[in-house]
Amino acid sequence: MDIEQLRRYCLQKNKVTEEFPFDQDTLVFKVLGKMFALFPLAKWEKGEGSVNLKCDPDYALELRETYHSIVGGFHSNKKHWNTIYIHKGELHPKLVCEFIDHSYDLVVKGMTKKMRQELD
Repeated sequence: MDIEQLRRYCLQKNKVTEEFPFDQDTLVFKVLGKMFALFPLAKWEKGEGSVNLKCDPDYALELRETYHSIVGGFHSNKKHWNTIYIHKGELHPKLVCEFIDHSYDLVVKGMTKKMRQELD
């Protein structure tokens, strides 16, 4: 799975925007202004593609124990974020998409009722 496929997958979700809020290297996807995916572009250019995704804390621990390609979020709150190393080839693209869905859904779940209504 390449970064353009992942980018398109993120952008097809409801009310998603892409931005560079930190620097020109970190591509961030947000739903109604809340981050759910971060891509370090320099790493992708070096062939070391990864993505940081929000994750339920218990599920995050389970995933880290199950997959060598999933670790606590790099430069993120490791309780709530995972870094998923796509380039290692361990994870099926469908599974990566499920992790993106989980991150998006978790962010939406944490929104106010008014914000969630904007998604309808």
